[in-house]
Amino acid sequence: MDELAARWDLALVASGGGSTSRVFRCIKQDTGTSAWPKLTPEPGIAREEAEALQAWAKTPSVVTPLAQDLAAGALLLEDVEPGVQVSRRAWNLVEAAALLRDLRAGAPVPGEHSVLRLLSHRVDFVCDLTDRRLAAGDVNDPAVSKVLRQARAAALELAEGGPVGLVHGDLHPANVLSGPGARMVAIDPRPAWGDPDFDAVDWVLAGVADSAALEQRIEELAALVPDMSPRRVLGW
Repeated sequence: MDELAARWDLALVASGGGSTSRVFRCIKQDTGTSAWPKLTPEPGIAREEAEALQAWAKTPSVVTPLAQDLAAGALLLEDVEPGVQVSRRAWNLVEAAALLRDLRAGAPVPGEHSVLRLLSHRVDFVCDLTDRRLAAGDVNDPAVSKVLRQARAAALELAEGGPVGLVHGDLHPANVLSGPGARMVAIDPRPAWGDPDFDAVDWVLAGVADSAALEQRIEELAALVPDMSPRRVLGW
């Protein structure tokens, strides 16, 4: 971090948390503005995030990358103001729809040299992680294992048979910040190429207590997001 701070002319203010990375708050010494170096011990994760952020570079609903050192697993990200996690405030479907529209409109098709993998890989990762967590908690209920197998098969079928766009992959309200003009700004993608409807899941499930309410919420969101399929969102 000291080496990066010297190269990027940063003054370290504080370090933050993270699961696969560590984020630091810094001050850019030439402008006095905040910036956020993000370090991961897995350079492949940094490469994937960097590709997605560059692809969304013209999209104001995604955090802006300022610099990178991918061999070191390091990204330098622009500050987002006011920067409150959306999970910590009230939000509505109109705001979520604007975010999802921007992500779709600003995303290219896969390039020949893309380092991003297919959404099916993300599905397997999430299901494998769930398997490990169940095992760590000594959950050996055959009914739970059966549900997870069925969920994996259904999700892989959706992933392998749908449209292909740039997917954020981890778009829940804690990975979205309040930006200028009350715009939602996405951070921390775990990106993949696949069905963009995957990114809608957390936004339609929030606060829903039964299937009828879920279907109504999906219909409301799909009416605000062109090309969103209510059937596929419900499937996810």
